[in-house]
Amino acid sequence: MWKYVTKKQCNDFLLSLFLIDNKSDNEYIKELYSISNNVENNYKVFKVRKRSGGYRTIYEPSETLKYIQRQILKNVLSERNVSKYAKAYVSGISLKENALPHVNKEIILKLDIKNFFDSINFNQVYKYCFSIEYYPKNIGVLLTTLCTYYGYIPQGAPTSSYISNLIMRDFDQTVGRFCEERSIAYTRYSDDMTFSGSFNVGEVIRFVNSQLNLLGFSLNKRKINVVCKSKKQSVTGLVVNEKVQVSRKYKDKIRQEIYYIKKFGIDGHLIRIGYTERKEDYINSLYGKIMFVNNINNSLEFRNYLKCVRELKNRILCRHSRKEYEENKRIYSKSTKRRSIKSTNDI
Repeated sequence: MWKYVTKKQCNDFLLSLFLIDNKSDNEYIKELYSISNNVENNYKVFKVRKRSGGYRTIYEPSETLKYIQRQILKNVLSERNVSKYAKAYVSGISLKENALPHVNKEIILKLDIKNFFDSINFNQVYKYCFSIEYYPKNIGVLLTTLCTYYGYIPQGAPTSSYISNLIMRDFDQTVGRFCEERSIAYTRYSDDMTFSGSFNVGEVIRFVNSQLNLLGFSLNKRKINVVCKSKKQSVTGLVVNEKVQVSRKYKDKIRQEIYYIKKFGIDGHLIRIGYTERKEDYINSLYGKIMFVNNINNSLEFRNYLKCVRELKNRILCRHSRKEYEENKRIYSKSTKRRSIKSTNDI
């Protein structure tokens, strides 16, 4: 379809994607190609500590590149469907949906893809997302370049997660069919794959590994985990032995924080635990944790905790507003006094 398009037709098609705002046609085309020619210089690279130990490298695109990538995600990639087995980075799908298929199962097998994002290369991104089947070749290469960093998809780019789902679509479908034939539940949350039911664990591992190898991936053998029903079974942090629920340890930690806030007040509690960041950041984080629990296991107890923290947020907001008002009043009063003195001196 795209084999014999002209340069003008390619540019018109590129303009129709609305990747940059407030630019003339020439500026729009010029800026896209300029960024693509120096794409690596449009990232800030830093490391964040992982809960499991070690560090994860994050690649944060510049504001302009981030906007372009968000537009690619919205206007280009989101039109393509991912597999029903993919539960991460899909609108309307939550951790709970990833856990539900695995409730009350005899065996849960958890597998992890080794170096997932770092293993997805330029050629795969072009082939599965932007090939000539969908776009003119030079447009496809341009879009691929704008979504990769030194030939791989970077963790931190808005497009990377959805691209990974598109690349894994055929894998998910193949593994999904294999599992359905054996009454095995299968879901994939990014690089975490979960299988549950009554099945031959070794057979599943061998099949999954062979399918990953076809894509250039491999299993992280250190993270193969088999959990029987007699032990606590969790999927992406949620307990699934009898129903989907947040772990007791997670909920007890929130209960403890609320108890000490009520006992010592928010300032006393933060001093007690040695918290040195902004008070608002702590409260917002606690609010998010309570929201998470309430979304998974709606309960009166945690609805009351939400109310408590919401009132705390409002009190701090009001206090800041009063402080800002007094400060503005002081500045205004000082300024008025200066003007008054100046007017007297002028006379």
